[in-house]
Amino acid sequence: MPPRTSADIRQAYLDFFKAKGHAVISGASLVPENDPTVLFTTAGMHPLVPYLMGEKHPQGSRLTDVQLCVRTQDIDEVGDASHLTCFEMLGNWSLGDYFKKEAIEMSFEFLTKTLGIPLNMLAVTCFEGDKDAPKDEESAAIWKKCGIPEERIAFLPKKNNWWGPAGKTGPCGPDTEMFYWVGDGEPKGNPKTRDSEWMEIWNDVFMQYNKNEDGTFTPLKQQNVDTGMGLDRVAVVLQKVDSVYDTDAMKPIFEKVQSVSDDLSGKNAVRDIRIVVDHLKAATFMLAGGVLPSNVDRGYVLRRIIRRAIRAARKLGAIQAAGFCSGVATTVIDQYGDFYQHLSAQQSMIIETLNREEETFLKTLQDGMMHFQKVIAQLSGKEISGLDAFHLYDTYGFPIELTKEMAAEQTINVDEVGFLKAFELHQQKSRAGAEKKFSGGLADHSNETTKLHTATHLLNAALRKVLGDHVFQKGSNITAERLRFDFVHPAKMTSEQIKQVEDLVNDAIKADAPVSYRLMTVDEAKAAGAIGVFGDKYGEQVKVYSMGTFSKEICGGPHVAKTGMLGSFKIQKEESSSAGVRRIKAIVTGGPKEIEVAGETK
Repeated sequence: MPPRTSADIRQAYLDFFKAKGHAVISGASLVPENDPTVLFTTAGMHPLVPYLMGEKHPQGSRLTDVQLCVRTQDIDEVGDASHLTCFEMLGNWSLGDYFKKEAIEMSFEFLTKTLGIPLNMLAVTCFEGDKDAPKDEESAAIWKKCGIPEERIAFLPKKNNWWGPAGKTGPCGPDTEMFYWVGDGEPKGNPKTRDSEWMEIWNDVFMQYNKNEDGTFTPLKQQNVDTGMGLDRVAVVLQKVDSVYDTDAMKPIFEKVQSVSDDLSGKNAVRDIRIVVDHLKAATFMLAGGVLPSNVDRGYVLRRIIRRAIRAARKLGAIQAAGFCSGVATTVIDQYGDFYQHLSAQQSMIIETLNREEETFLKTLQDGMMHFQKVIAQLSGKEISGLDAFHLYDTYGFPIELTKEMAAEQTINVDEVGFLKAFELHQQKSRAGAEKKFSGGLADHSNETTKLHTATHLLNAALRKVLGDHVFQKGSNITAERLRFDFVHPAKMTSEQIKQVEDLVNDAIKADAPVSYRLMTVDEAKAAGAIGVFGDKYGEQVKVYSMGTFSKEICGGPHVAKTGMLGSFKIQKEESSSAGVRRIKAIVTGGPKEIEVAGETK
């Protein structure tokens, strides 16, 4: 029997690719490490960037995993049958191993044999070609050989069948996408001729080009395959249900919200329930991943979706008192806690945070709604001013998206440019700047960021020597200009402690110690005294980087070959990041412009 439940589909995918020589690796955190280009992990490839760029992965050149992802670019689409903010992506990768033929043949075999999807229910798309790259006749020919009829193969342009680069430069290439018929009656046409009746379920990306700064494309030395299959969408297909909210994993959460809703008569009631389910599921996973509500960056996104869920729940009459959000989150944990065990481990914190956030917002929501109606009543035209929108945010906690959404329901616009100007006057980071980080992309692996990445290891070791072994990393963000390092510590560092840490790092740099790594199992790494966040994020083998005798830490790399290449280290600022977490911003200066990268210890 083909797999039917979400858990069975997930396991069948991993088992299939394991049998095809792929190492099963653990999914990474929702909060990406050392990648300043994104706020959240938006695809399975993000944690694998160094290996897609040519670094050797401890588990080999064929990998597979299940990756939790968060994407907000489609947030306005949430509420339909298929879009989700937080979802599970099933992925398999070839790091310079197999390419188009093997990837397509394995995709076809899994769909038709393992999952048992009838051939006539499938269609595919390929890249149509342009001035930068030729038409992908190769992929189309492989699909035909597998059995996909010509009329089910469509050729589409870059906006549909090309991945990346997410930034200005980097690896990219054509992709081929697989679709399932969701229209009425017998399948007809293909995704080009009948777009709305075919639902995408899988995407095979062929990274075969590098986009250069001048806009030209050159072939890559290492050609990679990066694939992604949405677990929820596949569950819709195999369980023969109408939406992702009707699948076995999501339906109990939907029914939980429905059961406490007093008003299901509105024309948008189903959409509102779906928004609540999606947003509170995403919030639960974000909180478990260490994100806390705030007014900037990840915390802003979290707060935004919690408040959007609360507003939708109020329209349903689902909120009678604080505790609604945490009640839904408990159901989310019940549904997903077996596979994602960190949800259960963080349950108390998740419930407490959601209760606090809900209570705070409910206190001001009613007054804010009254003020919003006053603003509408006093309008002379069809646009809310930027100052009024900012007042709703500053006084009543209304994210600009919430104000825009409420205004749109009454066919009124909002002066978002004016809102941003008012926001900047209060020395806040503009939401527009934060949203730009959602474009996604490959992390910068320049000489400067490699130096700073190495410096974070020395900093981490120095902090533990000065402050104690309770110190461990909570996150880092590295650009070409500076490093930002968050760590657990209950109090503000004294100027003497900051000087001690700085001196220790500079002494380690002056020692010009060799930097190298060994491949070890997690148990061997622990026994060797390596520091790191041990747990599900690491596979059976890990890289342990040693910097002389000063630092030994689990990391994916890259790092400089000798500490002396860093030049000198300077702490610019030490401040609070959140409760019990401190933040250091630092730079390195001097050192050679050209560096060597640390290699494996033989």
